[in-house]
Amino acid sequence: MGQRMFVAVYPPLEIREEFAEFLQSRPGMRWSAPEQLHVTLAFLPDVPDRAAEPLEESITEACAPVLSFVCGIHGAGAFPHPDRPAVLWLGVEDGAEELSRLSRRVRSAANRAGVAPDGKAFTPHLTVARPPRSENATRWIRVLETFRPPLWTVEEVHLVESVLQGHGHRPRHRTVMTAPLAT
Repeated sequence: MGQRMFVAVYPPLEIREEFAEFLQSRPGMRWSAPEQLHVTLAFLPDVPDRAAEPLEESITEACAPVLSFVCGIHGAGAFPHPDRPAVLWLGVEDGAEELSRLSRRVRSAANRAGVAPDGKAFTPHLTVARPPRSENATRWIRVLETFRPPLWTVEEVHLVESVLQGHGHRPRHRTVMTAPLAT
């Protein structure tokens, strides 16, 4: 089995720090580590070692002609449903179309490099928690909807290795490469 990776856009450090401050007064949920907040453009569950270099090249080529764009967090929700949440998320409103196009480009790039992305449809969001399935998420969604950071400019895409650390532990993320967008 190969490496577990994903292609993502990260909000700037200031927004991730603002989210960490927002969470300080909201205990009771196992929140994602702020440094790991990102929008996953493509999840690549099995990247063979031989495909790593072609994947990096293909993603870089796919991103090069894409103009940087403005992105903004707005709204919140739960997958698959607030009554039985597996994931709590913050939504993306500004920049959602651009993120969708970018997701299609990097998924195609992965396929060209011989790496199969997962088959899930792309929904622009940032995963912020993985609550117990028995918990109704409605209250937390209302709380998350009050988080309104400033807009930011997406200028690069990251290829990230995700190493599982065992049950109950967050995966360890390591950026393998960064592909700039056109300015």
